[in-house]
Amino acid sequence: MTGRGELERSVIDALWNSGHPITAREVGQALPGRPLAITTVLTVLGRLQAKGLVRRTRQGRAHAYEPTASREEHTAALMRQVLDGAGDRGDALARFVGTVTDQDIQALRRAIGDR
Repeated sequence: MTGRGELERSVIDALWNSGHPITAREVGQALPGRPLAITTVLTVLGRLQAKGLVRRTRQGRAHAYEPTASREEHTAALMRQVLDGAGDRGDALARFVGTVTDQDIQALRRAIGDR
């Protein structure tokens, strides 16, 4: 059985991968593994909407769903949230940098240089 957090991640991934608003039925079809009941998909989409991660719009008789932020924007927000909860931001950043690859360091340098 898939956990709720894992299922939510799969649903938001399906929305990010689609590149455009899709219906709950299309979300269900895009999910890996065995098919889920449409009511389960709708429940997960409702939870994601309540968390502000998904918006829905009317599309004919159904609703279409899309993420409120890109995958990269969402990841950056999570990183800021974790950093805000750190006791010592400088120490947390130093420990983070100590765990990343050389490619990540180059990407960070480019991002800092663009500011």
